[in-house]
Amino acid sequence: MKQFVVLFILISFGNYLAQFNEPRISAKKTLHDFGTVVEGQVVSTSFEITNTGSADLMINNVQASCGCTAAQPDKRTLKPGEKTSIKVEFDSANRLGPQDKSVYVMTNDPKKPNLLLRFTCVIVQKTESKPVEVKVPKLKLSKYQHNFGNVEEGKLVDVKIAMQNIGNAVLEIQDVKTTCGCTAALVSSKKLKPGEKGNIRIELDSSNRDGAFTRTVIIYSNDPAAPNQVVTLSANIQKRKK
Repeated sequence: MKQFVVLFILISFGNYLAQFNEPRISAKKTLHDFGTVVEGQVVSTSFEITNTGSADLMINNVQASCGCTAAQPDKRTLKPGEKTSIKVEFDSANRLGPQDKSVYVMTNDPKKPNLLLRFTCVIVQKTESKPVEVKVPKLKLSKYQHNFGNVEEGKLVDVKIAMQNIGNAVLEIQDVKTTCGCTAALVSSKKLKPGEKGNIRIELDSSNRDGAFTRTVIIYSNDPAAPNQVVTLSANIQKRKK
């Protein structure tokens, strides 16, 4: 009888010790919320797993609730106190609305053989962003050359060239320069709103000139594409009749 009692105590004590010589799986977090996700976006997170038991923890399998989720542990065998991470990726392509997905971690923990990890999100429809409109001025002249024809020496001739701002920002005429003192240019307005029109009056003094004559007028503006536009003037200056 005494031997039976001793044997019973030894078996009980062995079972008692065996309970403490087991792996235990523990997760720092079991739920992750991705929040709002744009359809087509791939998001990911990692779950930290720890073996808090006193025997090796074996990760036998990691199974996701849908094919859109990929999960793999960094290590499959964890010694007591050891940690690993399980990375979870979720492809939101062709999905809309609230999502609640699960990942099962299957181990040799006798008390928790299947650890449940979950993640949630709300998938919203992708919206096409409109291209940003860049506002710039654009100067357009009605002509870029003018021939006065035959001009008697000493006469003052002029021409008006129409101009228009065909851009979508305010056009500024910054300067107008001529290649000689015999030419003068006057601008009706130095600022033109989008769509607004104006003109440049160009005068040519033929005094003390003779024969074929060519000069240029340069209009400087804040048009980024064509900041310097040139108007070419020509004339055939003839001797004054007596």
